[in-house]
Formats: sequence, C-alpha cells, structure tokens
Amino acid sequence: MELFNQSSSSRFFLLGLSTLPYLEVLGFLTFLLMYLITLLANLLLIIVVRINPKLQTPMYFFRTNLSFIDICFSSTVVPIILKNTLGKDRSISLVECAVQMYFHLAFGSTECFLLAIMAYDRFAAICRPLHYNTIMSKTMCICLSAASWASSFINSMIQVIYTFQMSFCHSHHINHFFCEVPPFLKISCSDTWLHEVSMYITAGIIVSLSFILILSSYIHILSTIKKISSSKGRYKVLSTCASHIIVVSFYYGTIMILYLRPHSHSSSDIDRSVSILYSAVTPMLNPIIYSVRNKDVKDTIRKNLIIHVSK
Repeated sequence: MELFNQSSSSRFFLLGLSTLPYLEVLGFLTFLLMYLITLLANLLLIIVVRINPKLQTPMYFFRTNLSFIDICFSSTVVPIILKNTLGKDRSISLVECAVQMYFHLAFGSTECFLLAIMAYDRFAAICRPLHYNTIMSKTMCICLSAASWASSFINSMIQVIYTFQMSFCHSHHINHFFCEVPPFLKISCSDTWLHEVSMYITAGIIVSLSFILILSSYIHILSTIKKISSSKGRYKVLSTCASHIIVVSFYYGTIMILYLRPHSHSSSDIDRSVSILYSAVTPMLNPIIYSVRNKDVKDTIRKNLIIHVSK
C-alpha cells in the first residue's frame, strides 16, 4: 500500500496571518521576535546547564531536553507562518506538509511525555529523597528520555501516514497556518470517523496518561509537604515545583482543547489560536519560566555570561 493517497498528491494552500498589509507586517514582526526569543532563551538555558556543575542533575537533564524540543517544536511551525505571512505563494506540497506534520506531532508528543517524567522526578526528589539517586540514576534518565523520543516518533509516523491515506477532493485550501491533523479531517471527502476515533484514542493515551502521572506525582508531593512542620520549609519545597506546574497547566490545557474536543464542536478560529499558543508561545515561555524562579540559573547567567560580554 502506498504511503500517501495519490489522488491527494498535489499542493495544499495555507492561510496567512491576515489579508491586511499593515497587520501582515505586524504579525510577521511579532512572530519573528517570538521565534528569536525562543531560540536564544532555550539555547541560553542549555549553555547555562552545561557550564554550571551544580546544575548537572536529573532535573536539569530533562530541562535541557525540553529546551531542545522547544527549539525544534517551534521551528516546525514559525518559519512556515513567517513565509506565508509576507510571501505570495502560500502553497505547500503534500510531502512538505507530511514532513512538517510528522515532526510537529513527534516533538509535541515528546514534550507531553517529558513533562510527565519531570513531575516524576520531582516526586522522587521530594517524597523519596534517600533513594533519589538510585531512582533517577543516569541510566534511568537516559532510558526514560529515549523511550519518550522513540514512542513519540513512531506514533507520529503512524498518524501522518493514516492521515494522508484519506482523499482530499473537496478542497485543498487548509483553514490553518500550518499542517495539522484536525484541519485535514474537515477537508477530507473520505469517511473520517475511524480516523477521529484513532486520533482521540492516541491523544487520550499520550495526554491523559501523562497527565494522570503528573497529577498522581503532585498528590504525593502535596501529601509530603503537609508533613513538613515549618511554613518556610513547605514554601521552599513547593517553590521547586512551581515552574513545572505553570508549564504543565499551560501546555496540557491547550493540547486537551485541540485534540480531545469532539470534532463536531470544533471552531477553526479557536483551533488556530490554540495551535499558536502551544506551538509558538509555550516554547518561548518555558525557558523564561524556568529561569526566572531559579537562583542558580540567574547567578550563572550573571557571573559567567554577562561578565564575559561586558569585558
């Protein structure tokens, strides 16, 4: 069986940010600025972790993984948006669309798994401190990270191949800024029921199980925090989780709205906005959220980077 339906082997047409010239320029500059911040902030966090021995811990091993994913995740979407905002040709070939969709799904799924693993890391550090080094050994960290990447890329390949087995005879105009599964279901002239069920099951497994792991980890963490007698001690422990909780709430909230909502109740405008939030805004905010509340990161930036630049 061919990977892609040959009846659909033509070009698709994506949306620009606006049809008004001045809004196009404003949108282009906004997304360009967001993309540059995403690249610089995440690269900075990776460099900081590398040069500071105090940050060579499992938590920061996963945070550097997250930063790398955020760079790649944003890069699957924002360059296309920038190109289509000012360019006259907003078409994209089937193969280009499939490749972009593949990596977008893969990096997005990997981030879901990684955020769950990071919650488990906080659980091990707070609830099992004496066994932390054994539970989150270097080998275990590498295995957990590798499993997240491998499972996400395999799942993405299955979803993309399945999506492009459908026929798109109604229209080749995608009511979206980039290639994503939900908009393709709307323009398909095939029966999409089975594909929708498959998407909900897959998204349910990845998002829901990851979220359940995060939730159960924080239930145990809160139970442990309650046993700490001093309010200062409770605040100190809880503050180590605050950044992760903010990132999880923002990312999982947008993912669930897009992929776990019934197709019949979806709105193209809402879908586009939600996609932008988790694909372009979240990767920009993640390194900022993790850095602002962390003294070691701020000290490393001030002592090692700012001082060298000033010299």
